[in-house]
Amino acid sequence: MWASLNLGLLKESSMSLFLKSQFCTKVQWPPKNINLEGNVAIVTGSASGLGLEASRQLLEFGLSELIVAIRSIEKGEGVASELRAQFPEANIRVWPLEMESYDSIRALVCRAHSELPRLDIAILNAGMQTAELDIVPMTGHERLVQVNFLSTMLLAILLLPILKAKSSPGQPGRLTIVNSGTARGAKISEPQGTTVLSALDDTSRPWNPIERYAVSKLLGHLFIVNLVRYVNADHVIVNLVDPGLVKNTALQSFAPPIVAAFFYYYKAVLGRSVPVGASTYVDATVVKGKESHGCLVANWKTSSFAAFVYTSAGEMIRDQLWKDTMKEFQFAGVQEILHELRR
Repeated sequence: MWASLNLGLLKESSMSLFLKSQFCTKVQWPPKNINLEGNVAIVTGSASGLGLEASRQLLEFGLSELIVAIRSIEKGEGVASELRAQFPEANIRVWPLEMESYDSIRALVCRAHSELPRLDIAILNAGMQTAELDIVPMTGHERLVQVNFLSTMLLAILLLPILKAKSSPGQPGRLTIVNSGTARGAKISEPQGTTVLSALDDTSRPWNPIERYAVSKLLGHLFIVNLVRYVNADHVIVNLVDPGLVKNTALQSFAPPIVAAFFYYYKAVLGRSVPVGASTYVDATVVKGKESHGCLVANWKTSSFAAFVYTSAGEMIRDQLWKDTMKEFQFAGVQEILHELRR
């Protein structure tokens, strides 16, 4: 479970790694003999883009039941109708999920516990980008940190016991959390006397949407190192996946028209296709084994974490972030859940 951590700091620049990833990496499509018959999966943010395509690819491998977890039920039902027509033997359901609401996250988990006889796979793909610093009224946290880190990790932890208990006999459950290569160049500075989360929520500090998105993904690198100490790979395999830069996704739709146009053409030239990007999800979820537990999977292989993870500052921030996050999640009893998972 320490493969990514043990790989250590990569010596190449972030730009060099990006260019090699996009242009010098051979696509590794999942083996055609994968059989997911009987398996049940939850995919968040699965009404468009990579989440939708990953869902389609899982269904092509015989997935028996898919939960489309999406904010808009109407949009989700439209997508589900198309998938039902294409895969009539699969049971495809749409469940509401608002990633800015802890209550919505807990409601989805409660529903999974009570309604699903099995749960083999969870792909946490829901994420966002914004143009301006914004605080989520329900939680008091900066929106990108809330959605891309806090809500995602709460959902991950709450799903772990269900994946452990309800996965196929003899097979560990699979939990894959979507990340981003932008994290590789990100750093976090915590002003003395403050917590990591309060520093990130501070509206008086300089804020850049591109940098903050990268930081929100870096938090996942830091958090998973501690999280997997509580999770046995025989029960649930947990990993992060970086799909690379992918064209025809709506992540930059937040931007002003001229900026959005730049990103559109930038991705059109440098980006992977949506099917190729989504194949990285399937690879991390159903192809990779226990060797990927607690790791970042990028370019279809286990990869080093962001450079910041390996620094002394990163180690201190990692420990403080864990304490902050556990305190934030006290209301959901996550410490008890994690300690129970260790048994």
